[in-house]
Amino acid sequence: MRSRLATLAALTLTLLTLAPPAHGQWTNRYKQVGSGHHVYLEGYELPTLASGPMDPAPSPDGSRLAVTSQGWIWLVDLQSRIATQLTDGGPMDSRPRWSADGSELVFLRDDGRDTWIVVKNLDTGEESVAVDTDAIELDPSFGPDGSIWYASGENGPIGIWRLDRRTGERTPHRSAGRVSRRPQVSPAGDRLLFKQNVDQIVVRDLATDQDRVVYRGRILSQTEPALSPDGRRVVYQVPQAQGDGWELRLASLDRPGPAVLLTGGGDRLPLAPAWSPDGAWIWFAEAGRDEVFRLHRIPATGGAVQEFPVASWVPSAARGTLRLTTSSAGEPGPVAARVSVLDAEGHPLFPKGRQPRFDGQTGTVFFYSGGVVELEAPAGEVTVTVARGLAVPTVTRSAMVTPGGRVDVAIGLEPVWNAQAAGWLSGDQHFHMNYGGPYRLGPEDLGPVLEGEDLDVGTPLVANLHERFGEQQWFGWGDRGEAPLVRFGQEVRSHFLGHIGLIGVDELFWPWVWGPGYQVYGRDDRANWEVTAHARAQGGLASYVHPADADPFGDPAAPGLPVELIADGVLGDVQALEIACLWTDEIGTAEVWYHLLNLGWPVAATAGSDVMLNFYRTMAPGTTRTYVHTG
Repeated sequence: MRSRLATLAALTLTLLTLAPPAHGQWTNRYKQVGSGHHVYLEGYELPTLASGPMDPAPSPDGSRLAVTSQGWIWLVDLQSRIATQLTDGGPMDSRPRWSADGSELVFLRDDGRDTWIVVKNLDTGEESVAVDTDAIELDPSFGPDGSIWYASGENGPIGIWRLDRRTGERTPHRSAGRVSRRPQVSPAGDRLLFKQNVDQIVVRDLATDQDRVVYRGRILSQTEPALSPDGRRVVYQVPQAQGDGWELRLASLDRPGPAVLLTGGGDRLPLAPAWSPDGAWIWFAEAGRDEVFRLHRIPATGGAVQEFPVASWVPSAARGTLRLTTSSAGEPGPVAARVSVLDAEGHPLFPKGRQPRFDGQTGTVFFYSGGVVELEAPAGEVTVTVARGLAVPTVTRSAMVTPGGRVDVAIGLEPVWNAQAAGWLSGDQHFHMNYGGPYRLGPEDLGPVLEGEDLDVGTPLVANLHERFGEQQWFGWGDRGEAPLVRFGQEVRSHFLGHIGLIGVDELFWPWVWGPGYQVYGRDDRANWEVTAHARAQGGLASYVHPADADPFGDPAAPGLPVELIADGVLGDVQALEIACLWTDEIGTAEVWYHLLNLGWPVAATAGSDVMLNFYRTMAPGTTRTYVHTG
């Protein structure tokens, strides 16, 4: 396998698939927040469309839970365990919170381009828009005086705001950094709890305006702190110090000190914790390996985690079943494909157990079908769009779903080019299977995704999330012995010298990170040539990945190239260069490549999407890829 991968990488032809903007390849639909990679902000901070219950919010009387599922709000009766659909429509609804008297819910509404805050009166069913600017709004909650606290990017960075519902006045509160969100005010109105940036949980004394850090960490990507009903305790989930799991912890705000571990670690990914109104239980949601979220609760005093299954789901409108079969000319039987399904109001639909994904550049919600798939849909017209890789034009069909009935839709794809028949294979040589998202994916989840994009080779790279070095158990994982071929590689990330992608190596390079910005290895003075030598010694390939954000030779404002790239290029230590990637400008990177080739050294061209597959908000893998002629 190693020699095959090395040969494939050495004989590359890179297909640049998207018209590049001025800087980098990926552009965002939501309003830009500060500087930095917007795809991370969207993946970590914006809501997730999910199968199964998410965002649990207990009612003040303890009789019901408001949850999110399939992009709508549902009310779960805790006695019968029956979930009844509360909202509908085209946009996605999420993150509900109750008013003190239980008569209203405030929640987030998201149309794939903007978010805004809605209040629903549960007695009348009437909805009203509370806050709607052209910026991102997040995480509304009621204060004890009936005001609404929320996060908004109205002033640039996403900060904490308060809406006085009597006067309509919106007041910003002091915030630091790019993102502050998840505001919650204590019942006495004297404390404000919120998450600040991606690295700390903060409690503010509203009388003195003094902040105290409750917890500080690195890349708290899915952390959502929850304030107890008495305002004296906080529960939050943070990444496990070693391993890939998350821990649910309990801390006192009156007596600062070590937090109590309630549950977590291993394969646990407890998300969106919420307190029962009596303070006895902590609810949370967690996705299983089947990519379906389920409700759980644990006593606030500690103990065993209890799963709380929903007995049945009662939709607001009659439903039927859509059965979709996809085929491709010249291939026997059904084929895997990338599928998007919208109901009559434009709301995305997806099957239970299939992770939905959102392309932040096009606004498309999609999932992968193995060739035949069934899903529930509201009665009425549905629109189905099917794609498969780059050489297959998308096909769109409409169908009518009848109440209680099943409609069969068969879509035949017509490739404009059969790459394999012409002797070519394609691969995405840089993506990440898990990278801080709400799902825990395994190698068995990659097959349908790669097949749905008509990729022959996938090389997911294990990479650090600051001081956490995850997915080591998959390095060297043996694939199924059939296409698509999967072989894990590694991304070694010295931010100062430049990131290196390793493909076709049998041993990890240590340390994964070093140089300025890293606590332990911050003064490590090793060079990237050690990484390239590590790959060469194993018959693998080392590639400088996403090296140029713009044309460094034609754009005076272009950021500098990786510090060691030129030196390694002159000395012949650059084995490969990633020409096309999510983050970078292909034309600028190609200019760098041509200059390296002109030095007389053979530098292979590679391409990879740098997709984080366990995000909801992520582009499709293979949107940038490498084509190789195998003879």
